[in-house]
Amino acid sequence: MNMKKWLAAAFACSALMLGACGGQSSNTGAAASADNSNKVYRVAMNAEFAPFESLDSSNQVQGFDVDLMNALAQAGNFKVEYKHQPWDSLFPALANSDADMLISAVTITDERKQTMDFTEPYFEITQVILVPKGKEIKSADDLKNATKVGVVTGNTGDFAASKILGNNSPKIARFENLPLLIKDLESGGLDAVVSDSAVVGNYIKNNSDKGFSMVAVPDFEVENYGIAVRKGDTATLNMLNEALKQVRANGEYDKIHDTYFTK
Repeated sequence: MNMKKWLAAAFACSALMLGACGGQSSNTGAAASADNSNKVYRVAMNAEFAPFESLDSSNQVQGFDVDLMNALAQAGNFKVEYKHQPWDSLFPALANSDADMLISAVTITDERKQTMDFTEPYFEITQVILVPKGKEIKSADDLKNATKVGVVTGNTGDFAASKILGNNSPKIARFENLPLLIKDLESGGLDAVVSDSAVVGNYIKNNSDKGFSMVAVPDFEVENYGIAVRKGDTATLNMLNEALKQVRANGEYDKIHDTYFTK
C-alpha cells in the first residue's frame, strides 16, 4: 500500500476522545506559542505497523503514534497532517523536506542520530520472536534450526535476526511491511517472526485463539522510539519535547497508552 496521498483533517475531538480520533489533525490546544498556530507540520509514517500506525476502513491513519501526535499538537497549539508512505521512503522524505517530522515507531539509534535529530524517547521496546502453534522454537538459538524466519526489511527485527543467523542467511525472509509478513506467517510460510515486543504482544492479544507464543531475544538492547526531525531543526525539536513533557504531566500520555497496551 504505497499511498502518496496526504491524509489531513481538522482535529476537533477533546483529549478524552483521542483514542477515537486517530488520523485527524489538531488546530486547538492549551497555552502555547502563537508562532506555531498557523503552521501545518507534515508528519510522515508507514501506516502498516499496528498498533502504532495503520489505516482504517476509510484509509485514515490511526494508532498509538497518531493519537500521541494529535495530543502533542493540542498541547503545543500546532497543526499536523499525515502522509502514509513506504518505510524506506520515510528518511529521504525528511531529509528532502518533503516531511517535517516522522512518527512511525522509529527506533533511536546512534547511526540515525548522524543524519536526523530525535525527541526524548516516547516508547520503550525489546525484540521478541513470534512463534506459531506447533513450532518447536523455545529460544533465539532455535531459530538456527528453522527453515524461514520472517522480518520487515530495515526494521530492528531484521537487525536482530541478522545478528542471530547472519545478515545474508537464506533462512531470513524479508518483507516490505508487517501485514505481508503476518499474512505469510498465518499461511504457514514461516516458522517464526522477529519484531518489536509491543507489536507482537498486540498481535497475540488479538489472535488469542490461534495459539501463538512469544519468546524473548536475549543480548539485544532495550530500545526507544522517538519522533525524528531534520538535523539542526532545533525549533521543531524543542516544540515537540515541550509538548511531550506536557502530555506526560497532564496524564494524556497514560490514557493513550492504556487504550492500546493495557491488557
